[in-house]
Amino acid sequence: MTIDAHQHFWNFNPVRDSWIDDSMAIIRRDFLPEDLKPVLDANGVDGCIAVQADQSETETAFLLQCAEENPFVKAVVGWVDLCADSVETQLAHFSKNKLFKGVRHIVQAESETFVLRADFQNGISKLEQFGLVYDVLVFPHHLENTIKLVRKFPKQQFVLNHIAKPKMSEAIDAAWLKNIQTLASFPNVSCKISGLVTETENFEWNEAMFKPFMDGVVEAFGVDRLLFGSDWPVCLLAGEYQEVMQIVKKYFIDFSKEDQDKVMGENAIRIYNIKR
Repeated sequence: MTIDAHQHFWNFNPVRDSWIDDSMAIIRRDFLPEDLKPVLDANGVDGCIAVQADQSETETAFLLQCAEENPFVKAVVGWVDLCADSVETQLAHFSKNKLFKGVRHIVQAESETFVLRADFQNGISKLEQFGLVYDVLVFPHHLENTIKLVRKFPKQQFVLNHIAKPKMSEAIDAAWLKNIQTLASFPNVSCKISGLVTETENFEWNEAMFKPFMDGVVEAFGVDRLLFGSDWPVCLLAGEYQEVMQIVKKYFIDFSKEDQDKVMGENAIRIYNIKR
């Protein structure tokens, strides 16, 4: 089964979605399950994981509704205020829905020390009891403290999003690579090969640009802890769905079919406990 481990839905709101500025005109509109389904079908993708793009519980409820009404949406990574005193109550509420599989906070917009906050770490400590994954969305400068976070929670499943968003148009950064290797040394951390094309300068790219970064994460995580994600519709800023998918498929073309299947879906099914 082929699973796209990272995509988004939204009803576009120019105030709420202010991060989608005029330079991103192509995605300044609604993107809903009926828009994605034909794209997945055309690319032989059986299902997807919908990930939060807005930090609200309304967003989480919206994504769960999308999943309930569209069987190809296999799981939801939503948002819950992990810093709130009521975090356990909210996690219990959303976990009544079996499609609620994970939580994400947009840490890339926070300070480097955010993940070290006691209230945030208290929220992280509540996830394991509900069998929830924590999706890690950070920039490279957040990685050192992310490593400190992960070290404190050896039983919590973490999934790094977008390989931590290194600058793809530049030579590989030694600090990024070292931190990726350290993060990967924790067996409870996996990594989504996603968001590559949108981390290029002026959204201009060729497949060869990504190889050193792909080499880095494959060497660090191995094929058992890597997941393909399209980052649709954000990826449309720099490439069509098929182009984004082919970057990953072509990289793994000489790997065994078993290894290819792991990256393209089996790992996502296992890590997010997706029902086939």
